[in-house]
Amino acid sequence: MNSVILIGRLTKDPELRYIPNSGTAVTNFTVAVDRPFSKEKIADFFRVVVFGKSAENCSNYLSKGRLVGVSGRLQNNNYETQTGEKRYTTEVIAERVEFLEPKNKQKSDSYANEKDDDNLPEGFQTLEEDDDEIPF
Repeated sequence: MNSVILIGRLTKDPELRYIPNSGTAVTNFTVAVDRPFSKEKIADFFRVVVFGKSAENCSNYLSKGRLVGVSGRLQNNNYETQTGEKRYTTEVIAERVEFLEPKNKQKSDSYANEKDDDNLPEGFQTLEEDDDEIPF
């Protein structure tokens, strides 16, 4: 079984390209994932590769610093440099990428602190802190 799930932040904007023969979209980005139980702030950096429509969505809607969830599989690659040196890489081939916070984080932070029902989707309303109004 080869399965990986990561939650982290993009270290730079995604890079979109298209495979010449097939025209398939491919997006690459790196995710920084904090190490748990670390006394110091230490992160691991994982290169993520996304294909198809998901690749285009990632390129259009993700940017440096955005929090994402990635599920997929690990893949090892090797290649030879122009000087003949053999190099090895490990990538996460994403099967699913979830955007875990709004594009404009400042807007979402102020939204969470507001009690303005005008910003809610149609049919939704906020409940006040008073327990008497809760219907159960």
